[in-house]
Amino acid sequence: MTRKELAEKLGISLRSLDNWEKEKPDLVKLINQGLALDESIEETKRHLERLEEIKNKSSNGKFQLK
Repeated sequence: MTRKELAEKLGISLRSLDNWEKEKPDLVKLINQGLALDESIEETKRHLERLEEIKNKSSNGKFQLK
C-alpha cells in the first residue's frame, strides 16, 4: 500500500500522515500492527479455503493420481 492509499484509508491527508510519524509514534505503531493483523487474517482465510479444497477433493472416493 502506498502512503497515499494509507492516508485515504485512514481518511487523512498526506501531511497528517507525516505529522503522525513525527509526533505520534505510538499511534503509527498501532496502525502498523492493525494493518499487519488484517493481512494475516486474510492470508489465514486463503489457507483455510485451500485446505477445504484439498479436503473436498480427497474425499470424493477416487484416487488422486497425477
